[in-house]
Amino acid sequence: MDNLKNGNLFKVAALKAAGVFAYLFAVSLIINNGPKIFGEKDNKLLMPIIFLLLFVLSALTTGYLILGKPLMLYLDNEKKAGLKLLFYTGLCLAVLLFIMGLILYLIK
Repeated sequence: MDNLKNGNLFKVAALKAAGVFAYLFAVSLIINNGPKIFGEKDNKLLMPIIFLLLFVLSALTTGYLILGKPLMLYLDNEKKAGLKLLFYTGLCLAVLLFIMGLILYLIK
């Protein structure tokens, strides 16, 4: 099983969720500081293209981080491990969402 026991599956899931969080944090920083980084230009043609490219890149990146290893395990006939890894990753993301919501609630 590629040395992926339940404990290791959870560690991999936590790392994948942390990777998604780090990516989203970086994209959020870039979006929030966009005018400082790129200037106050109002380009009606390039801005939608850049936004859509970022959207597609984000889907690719988060899709790879969340679905990549579980899908490989599933296709390698390790269906139970693949589904567990996907569940654990979702669980870790839900915990991160709860923590971020709690932080927002506490600092209001």
